[in-house]
Formats: sequence, C-alpha cells, structure tokens
Amino acid sequence: MGIISRFKDIMSANINALMDKWEDPEKMIDQYMRNLESDLGKVKAETASVMADEARAKRELDECTAEINKLQAYAEKAVVAGNDDDARQFLSKKQTLVTKQQALQQAYTLAADNASKMRQMHDKLVNDINELSARRDTIKAKIKVAKAQQTVNKIGANMTGAQENLSAFSKMEAKADRMLDEANAMAELNSSGLETTVEDLEEKYKVSAPEVDDELAAIKAKMGM
Repeated sequence: MGIISRFKDIMSANINALMDKWEDPEKMIDQYMRNLESDLGKVKAETASVMADEARAKRELDECTAEINKLQAYAEKAVVAGNDDDARQFLSKKQTLVTKQQALQQAYTLAADNASKMRQMHDKLVNDINELSARRDTIKAKIKVAKAQQTVNKIGANMTGAQENLSAFSKMEAKADRMLDEANAMAELNSSGLETTVEDLEEKYKVSAPEVDDELAAIKAKMGM
C-alpha cells in the first residue's frame, strides 16, 4: 500500500494544481505534459529504488541459500568421514541460516511484489504520456481551429457594423444627389418661368431715329395706305 500511496501522491499533486489554474487550454496542455514528465521522473526514481530493494533482497537470499547448501555439503562430507560431531556443527549452523532464509524469503517476496507493481505503474505512465503526446498535436490543432473560428465570428460581428456604416453612407450620398437634382430643377423652373413684359416689347420696338419714320411712311405710300 505504501508504494501505491506514493505513486498516487506524485500523480495527484500536479493535477490538483492544474485544476486550480485552468486558463488557456493550449498553454495548459503543454504545462500538463511537463508535469507528467516531471511525475515520470519521480516515479522512475521510486521504481529504481524499489527495484534496488528487490535486487538486494534477492542477493541476500541467494547468499543465504548458497551458505545453507555449502553447510549441507560439509555435513554430508563429515558424515562420510565418520566425524558426526563436525556434521552436527555444520547442521546446527545450517538450521540458524534456514531460519534467516525464511525471513529473507519473505522480504524478497514483498520487495519483488512492490517492484512488480512499480514497474507496471511506471510502464503505464510511460504509455499514457506517449499517447497524450501523440494526441497533443491533435488537441492543439483543434484549439487553433476554435480560435480561428472565434476570430472569424468577431470579425463577422464587426462587419455587421461596417455594413451598417456603408449603408448609412450610401443613404447620405443618395440624399445629396436628390438635393442637387432638386436644386437644378428649381433653377431650371426659375429660368423658364420668366414672361416678356410690355415694357420689354416697348423697348424692342422703340426707334427714335427720324429716318426710320421716313422709311415707314414710304412703305405705307407704296402700299396705298
């Protein structure tokens, strides 16, 4: 339970910190990967330590077993040589080592079990990181597309205002054209509405020169008037 507890503590610390600081998804996914890499380093160190415990327990067990086998062989040789007292000493020491061997066997079994669990958790974390690393590019691509869509939406909203301004500008231009047309029409009406007055006709036909009157009298005489 101690091994699993340490592993969970390592994995949960950075996750909880990230949940409290969730901001920009693109930045946070990079931070999450960095934290996982850091977690992996810690898990790897823990795994190496546990594996070292396993190796040490195995070495001590093997050394004890080898010593027991050696004492057994000496005891057998002593019996063959007819030295039962020597054989008893070898067997007595062997019994002491057998008791020690049982304790070493238990220690090795526990160390081997811990090492196996840590290796499994380490390997799973490595696989998870590799999988997440492969998915990171896809996630980032989705984030970029989402941001681009947000930009398009924002520009689209601004374009609505721009279109309104363009429409208002066109209305003002049309109003100006109408004002100019009305002014031109009024000027045309003013110029065409002037009538010829009697004073104008008098001025037109008024001739003060005497020779003109003489010519008029000649025309009337010729016409019998």
